[in-house]
Amino acid sequence: MKVLVTGGAGFIGSHTCVVLLENGAEVVVVDNLVNSSEKSLERVEQITGKSVTFYNVDMLDEKALDDIFANEKVDSVIHFAGLKAVGESCQIPLNYFENNFKSTINMLKSMKKHGVKNLVFSSSATVYGKPKSVPIREDFPLSVSNPYGRTKLVIEDMLRDIYEADKSLNIALLRYFNPIGAHESGLIGEDPNGIPNNLVPYVAKVAAGKLECINVFGDDYDTPDGTGVRDYIHVMDLSEAHYAALKKLEENPGLVTYNLGTGTGYSVLDVIHAFEKACGKELPYKIAPRRPGDIDECYADPKKAREELHWEAKRNIADMCRDSWNWQSKNPDGYH
Repeated sequence: MKVLVTGGAGFIGSHTCVVLLENGAEVVVVDNLVNSSEKSLERVEQITGKSVTFYNVDMLDEKALDDIFANEKVDSVIHFAGLKAVGESCQIPLNYFENNFKSTINMLKSMKKHGVKNLVFSSSATVYGKPKSVPIREDFPLSVSNPYGRTKLVIEDMLRDIYEADKSLNIALLRYFNPIGAHESGLIGEDPNGIPNNLVPYVAKVAAGKLECINVFGDDYDTPDGTGVRDYIHVMDLSEAHYAALKKLEENPGLVTYNLGTGTGYSVLDVIHAFEKACGKELPYKIAPRRPGDIDECYADPKKAREELHWEAKRNIADMCRDSWNWQSKNPDGYH
C-alpha cells in the first residue's frame, strides 16, 4: 500500500505517518511547511526506522501536485492539508476559502486523472455546529459557526457530490473531536506557530513557564463545573483510526462517515487538573469572558466507528496529558 499524506508534516499527519509505516505502508508526504516542520518527518523516520518520501510543495500549485501523482503512483490519499485555526478563519476567511478549497480541488483533479480511487478526508466535529443534544451521532444535522468549519462542511458536500457522480470511488469522512497528546517517545508532538489557539498546547506552555496563566473562557456553562466540555482524543488513537479507515476502503464501501472521539466529555478544569498531575505542579488559571461561538458541551457517540472500523480510543485523559507534557518538556521550543 502506497499512501499520499497531504499535510503529513503537521501534528496529526506526522503521527499518522508513524502508524502507516509501522503497518508496512509506503508513505509519500506533500506539505508546504506553513504550519509544520520538516523535522517532524525526520523524527518519524527515527521512530520507525523507515523512510518517508517528502515533497515541499504547495497544493495550490496544480502542476507540481500533478507531477507528484504521476511520479509516485499512489494507491490512496489521506488529506490533512489546510489552514485550521477557528479564530484566524474569522479574521481572514478569504484565505481559508482559497487555500482549503483550491488545494482540495487540485488534489481531486489529480486523483481522477491518475485513477486513484481511495480517499480519507480529515473533517471535524465543527460540522455539527451547536448540536441539540449529546452524544453526537453521524446522522445529526450539519451546520457551522465559523469559516474554518465552513471549509470542512463544503469539502464534505463536494465529496458527497463527486461520489454520486462516480460510485467507483471509496471515501471516508472522518470527523475529529479534540486531538491532543503526542507520541509516547516525546519525539513528535503539537508545535503551533506563535501563541497556541488550543487548550492543551497552551496549558503545556504554562506548565513549561513559557506563558504566565491559563485563560478559562467562561465558567457559567450548563456543565458540572461551569466550564466547557469537550471530547479529547489522543492523537495516536486518532492516527490508528486513519489506518483502520484505509483498511475499510479496501472493502469498497463507497462513501462512509465516522466520528472519531472517545465518547467521554472532559471540562476545561478537568484537563487542567489532569495536566497538573502529569507535570507535578499547580498551574495558574483565571476565568475570562466566554468566547463567541463556544458551546456548552460536545462529545461523540463513537459506536459506528467501533462497529464498522473495529477501532476505538484506548488512551484516557491521564495518558493524553502525560504524553503532551513529555513532548513539551523534551522540546520546550517545539522543533525549532
